[in-house]
Amino acid sequence: MASGVVPQISIIVGPCAGGAVYSPALTDFVFMVDKISKMFITGPQVVEAATGEKVSAEDLGGALTHNKISGVAHFMSATEDECFASVRKLLSYLPLNNMEDPPLYECQDDPNRLAPDLNNIIPDNPNKAYDVKDVIKQVVDYGEFFEVQALYAPNIVVGFARLNGRSVGIVANQPSQLAGCLDVNASDKAARFVRFCDAFNIPIITFTDVPGYLPGVEQEHGGIIRHGAKLLYAYSEATVPKVT
Repeated sequence: MASGVVPQISIIVGPCAGGAVYSPALTDFVFMVDKISKMFITGPQVVEAATGEKVSAEDLGGALTHNKISGVAHFMSATEDECFASVRKLLSYLPLNNMEDPPLYECQDDPNRLAPDLNNIIPDNPNKAYDVKDVIKQVVDYGEFFEVQALYAPNIVVGFARLNGRSVGIVANQPSQLAGCLDVNASDKAARFVRFCDAFNIPIITFTDVPGYLPGVEQEHGGIIRHGAKLLYAYSEATVPKVT
């Protein structure tokens, strides 16, 4: 009932199994701690009994698994203290509910400043890759970018930053990964983030450098048409300010 009304965050600092895993999966952001957090519907013993597969709890549903492979989690920390610090940082970008604007912070970083280093980041040769996060950090306040799902679908980058003290959502193609092509996972990741920003009055800034959708049988059979349409729809449906 609270989806899209208030930001919802889950912090997993221990084992979470069976039907309990659906609760965090329904929230906006899931935080996990490396080597401590576990999430799975069926544990390693049940998996082995049912399928004969032998897998550790960490490989089956650990923090790295859900941050890099499944995409269920959004943040991974080395310790619980780091995890809680990341939660506080995330909250600093978000409004209390969908009827309010995100918090406004005093900014001493001139929004009209020049960024000459941008000339050195993007190579003259269009076939050479670069890290789009270097571009983002040149543009946003104080070079601070809070990335979401950094390990999952790295060919697209999403996260929060500020411009002149105001929260903005960043979506950017990542040329250093798959040449920035969009695939099934990247489309889902970006579409979900765009919908969240739209629900909570956070303007969206898009850094575009994309050759298109990733070609291949695996992508077509994986439903790239359906998943790619999610991203197009999320952008067209969003009513917050959008700058590309």
